Amino acid sequence: MAKESMKARERKRAEMVDKYAEKRAALKEAGDYEALQKLPKNASPVRKHNRCKLTGRPRGYMRQFGLSRVTFREMANAGLIPGVKKASW
Repeated sequence: MAKESMKARERKRAEMVDKYAEKRAALKEAGDYEALQKLPKNASPVRKHNRCKLTGRPRGYMRQFGLSRVTFREMANAGLIPGVKKASW
């Protein structure tokens, strides 16, 4: 499990990206890079990091499910993810 402070930091970044999205797009379109640099660093979408929705694990993230590989495997084996089954050939 990730620390609660790390999860909170990521949520804060996501909120800030959403808040400044329109302003960033307008400044980029106008080519005003000086004003763009004056925006908060965390307003940039590049600074967001994908984390598991349940555990907050930053590595081994599967975009399609929004989970880490470890959580995905546990849930898939328990039959909690519809349409996913263990491969056998």
